[in-house]
Amino acid sequence: MENKINPRLKNIEISGIRKFFNMVSDYKDVISLTIGQPDFPTPAAIKQAGIQAIHNNETTYTHNAGIMELRHAISTYVFKHYQLSYNPADEIIVTVGASQAIDISLRTIIEAGDEVILPGPVYPGYEPLIKLAGGIPVHVDTSKLGFKMTAASIEPYISPSTKAVILPYPSNPTGVSLNEEELAEIAKLIKKHKIFLIADEIYSELVYEGAHTSVAKFKEARDHIIVINGVSKSHAMTGWRIGYVLAPQWLSKHLLKAHQYNVSCATSVSQYAALEALTNGETESRMMREEYSKRKEYVLERLDRMGISYIKPDGAFYVFPSLSIEGLSTFDLAVKLVDEAGVALVPGDAFSNQGEGFMRLSYAYSMDTLKEGLDRLERFLLVHYHHSSK
Repeated sequence: MENKINPRLKNIEISGIRKFFNMVSDYKDVISLTIGQPDFPTPAAIKQAGIQAIHNNETTYTHNAGIMELRHAISTYVFKHYQLSYNPADEIIVTVGASQAIDISLRTIIEAGDEVILPGPVYPGYEPLIKLAGGIPVHVDTSKLGFKMTAASIEPYISPSTKAVILPYPSNPTGVSLNEEELAEIAKLIKKHKIFLIADEIYSELVYEGAHTSVAKFKEARDHIIVINGVSKSHAMTGWRIGYVLAPQWLSKHLLKAHQYNVSCATSVSQYAALEALTNGETESRMMREEYSKRKEYVLERLDRMGISYIKPDGAFYVFPSLSIEGLSTFDLAVKLVDEAGVALVPGDAFSNQGEGFMRLSYAYSMDTLKEGLDRLERFLLVHYHHSSK
């Protein structure tokens, strides 16, 4: 019966991040710096809001787009933080995490044979969803561009089949962001070519120098832009599964159809927890960001001392150093690090072919864990002194 399975799904692989994480999880005494998940617990007041929602019997279906109080809170939050204006009544949809927001966005705009441009290296969750929607992923190699996908690097890849560009900044896996001028040029480009832009801004609250700029602030391109965000990274709520999608009313009404038939609505209890997070959770969010910033500086200082090259990250909680040993693929080197040094980093080819020669190190771990992991990496490099930095 297996030959009757949808070939689009059959030909998709499990995420390289998870594959590697699962592989090394059986090893004893391995320091893993692999998973991009806050190591902080969800703040107490947010947990209490979820508990209170259960006691209040807020356990039924909600409006398909989410409870109105939460949509109002999202509208207020994105206006205050990013100067974005979206109407809570018909331009905001609460989703089951940012992942489902990406899925419904692609399902809504992609037809068979449409091309979707995205950077490489890039988070591996986009390409399978593009393919499941019948689209064709087209990677822009940013490995020699400081990991920045700019308008100038996008334009040569635009063809008559191009339907959308995915703009995931701050970036997973590189931690790199785009500045206001670079985003303005991209907004002009997508308007000029009449294509969509899906801006995945899930790491927008984890920016360490200055504030995050959303590409959707350029109002002339508003009709072309879908913004995706959520509370998972900003408020340590990954398991609560609350994201949201912002889009103009004419597009939101179609996104809502894909969302409705996909999940009906986001989890009711989690919506009330997210309401607390976006209304009163700024202090805890800022404290977490400050701690990540300290960890980032520590990690970069250690990498500098080891002579490992990297592009300085300014957001998220990743750095993407160049690590290679002659004769070894990045994946084989990552396995060797686990076997010989007891430290796990995600091989860069998990983030597309353009990640070969790099590895993702997540600093969403305690300082003690980071110190031990980096000590092990340093000892490994002293033994393999002939490592090279690209």
